[in-house]
Amino acid sequence: MNFMMRKILMILGALAVMAVVGAAESSAARRPITHEDLWLMKRVGAPVPSPDGKWAVVSVMQPAYDAKEAASDLWLVSLDGAAAPRQLTQTRTPESGADWSPDGTKVAFSAKRDGDDAAQIYVLTLSGGEAERVTSLSTGARGPMWSPDGKKILFVSEVFPGAADDAANKKAAKAVKDRKYNVRAYEGFPVKYWDRWLDEKKAHLFVQDAKAGAKPRDLLAGTKLAARPGFGGKEAETGENLPAAWAPDGRSIVFVARTTRDRAAFAETPTQLFSVPLAGGEPVQLTEGEGSYDDPEFRPDGKALLASYEAGGDGKTYHHQRIVSFPWPFDAKQRVDLTAGFGLSAIKFVSSADSRTVHFTAEAGDQTKLFSVAATGGPVQAHDLPKRGCLTGLAIGGGVLVANQDSAANPPEVARVDVAAGQVRTLTHFNDPKVAPLDLPAVERFEFKSAKGRAITNLLVKPAGFDAKKKYPLLVMMHGGPRPQFKDQWGIRWNYHLLAAPGYVVLLTNYAGSTGYAEEFGQAIQFDPLKTPADEINQGADEAIKRFPFIDGSRQAAAGASYGGHLANWMEATTTRYKCIISHAGLATLATQWSTSDGVYHRELNNGGPVWEGNPIWRDQSPTSHAGNHAKGTGWVTPILVTVGEQDFRVPINNAMEMWTYLQRLQVPSRLLVFPDANHWIMKGEDSRYWFGEVHAWLAKHLK
Repeated sequence: MNFMMRKILMILGALAVMAVVGAAESSAARRPITHEDLWLMKRVGAPVPSPDGKWAVVSVMQPAYDAKEAASDLWLVSLDGAAAPRQLTQTRTPESGADWSPDGTKVAFSAKRDGDDAAQIYVLTLSGGEAERVTSLSTGARGPMWSPDGKKILFVSEVFPGAADDAANKKAAKAVKDRKYNVRAYEGFPVKYWDRWLDEKKAHLFVQDAKAGAKPRDLLAGTKLAARPGFGGKEAETGENLPAAWAPDGRSIVFVARTTRDRAAFAETPTQLFSVPLAGGEPVQLTEGEGSYDDPEFRPDGKALLASYEAGGDGKTYHHQRIVSFPWPFDAKQRVDLTAGFGLSAIKFVSSADSRTVHFTAEAGDQTKLFSVAATGGPVQAHDLPKRGCLTGLAIGGGVLVANQDSAANPPEVARVDVAAGQVRTLTHFNDPKVAPLDLPAVERFEFKSAKGRAITNLLVKPAGFDAKKKYPLLVMMHGGPRPQFKDQWGIRWNYHLLAAPGYVVLLTNYAGSTGYAEEFGQAIQFDPLKTPADEINQGADEAIKRFPFIDGSRQAAAGASYGGHLANWMEATTTRYKCIISHAGLATLATQWSTSDGVYHRELNNGGPVWEGNPIWRDQSPTSHAGNHAKGTGWVTPILVTVGEQDFRVPINNAMEMWTYLQRLQVPSRLLVFPDANHWIMKGEDSRYWFGEVHAWLAKHLK
């Protein structure tokens, strides 16, 4: 080897060492995430691509601890990455439901701006100028959808029963406002949803010319369908929805509604597909049966109507969501199940520009990934995208697939999905500067076989600055639902890395009942709502302690919310393995949760019949039924932090108060936090910061 070659090798070696040292220093410079980091990151909504596939509109929220200082606006994103994102709106109030005009020159959206008593539809011309308000309904307007010719806009508004026009709605609203008494009166279910009481108003579909001053028409006013006592749309956090799609010729609307909503206390209430003429007339019911249809969408060639479908009527409480296709003009007998035999639950689907392929996302283990199937049916193709993390909000424009991509280490950004190239390309970087200084280790996976022979998947999150030579306490997280699952995904309410930040290893076990796996796996906890999931979570902790020497098995804690809160209370009642427990929105007895929640019948199915029939599940798998374990020292002794939102209607506050009474009567070390303004989730900035502080203090007190 000559001198010059030796010198080159020496230089290359030195550069390699410098690179390693630099990387180590860079890693060492990164720090744990704080609540301020988490809360103040921009929140990027689902992209809405233009018809030609060149652009996407996306909502970007800049949070603040003072809600008055928060802002949310629409941004324009180049889908070829050639231009930087451009802000389109400049208001603090959020815009929602953006939809492109067919010619790609305008965007319609819903917003409540200065001078609006309720949200209205606005239209923004992308060539310049301010957004123009085009609706002025006293009952508000949301969810705009352009007609195929771009001349009209379809939208949803909630109206009073029998009101034929806006004047009638104003009169009905004034009568309510002027009455001298204040009461909510009901004669049937449902009466509430999440954190709001339901009133007599119902969602209707409206259409009007896409210009200010045009007169809107209520397509359901005066119809026999809307007058039925069981008529209703799909409940949502912002109000009732009627998912809809314009027919290809623009002469009718296909929409989703239910006709048996008033039976919700004692029966399933499936949603069906209906069609209503644009010119007016009685809607026609297109589908029937015990299963539910949703998300209607026409193929670009106009020859088929696609929808999601979830089976029902078989007494089971969980079914995969599937994609079905009907020929258009509609023929119910010619329905094709496009994902028949597919082992996972489809989430969001879109049709390719040539109408030959349906792309969709599905929960696949701890990820949400991309799949496709021929528009006529056949084998489903997995694309193994993304390689890590999740794709959500899938959409298509001009043949270009876009979505949000995120992971436990990266908040959502807009991404372009190239199936042919097998890659997902991130297009926006709104949060890169905030993520860069943070030490956010990627989640790790492991699997074990449970005592019942099931393959159980687990995620492991290491703390910032992890050192394999050290010993770390174990924080066992229990997810809610039970139908969702832990995913490699960013979160705000229970952010994995923020929980791990003080120096904990976080374990996330996808117990039986979790989605993302076979349908039978999700159905496995029917008639076994708490015991087996808790057993598998405990077995997961045992497996993690056995596999990873850096976990200190003598210092374990457990935490969960909603269904995870139910499990936290079950752990309190049945084991002493944990040094402390954190329970948010958890039940004390199955019967109490069944009788007070905003959804009841599926709980009855899950527990084997009505409470009064005496099925032992109702008692045997209620935490309070095991209060006798306190005297034996086998339960009801672990220090527990109980938290609840006073406005929570999903797991109402009485559940937490019942749990609290047992804890105090049994003299269990405990602390109760009641958030007066919170619903099922603690989503006010300062409340969230305080809650995380209390959680960390509780863990530190009992684990360190």
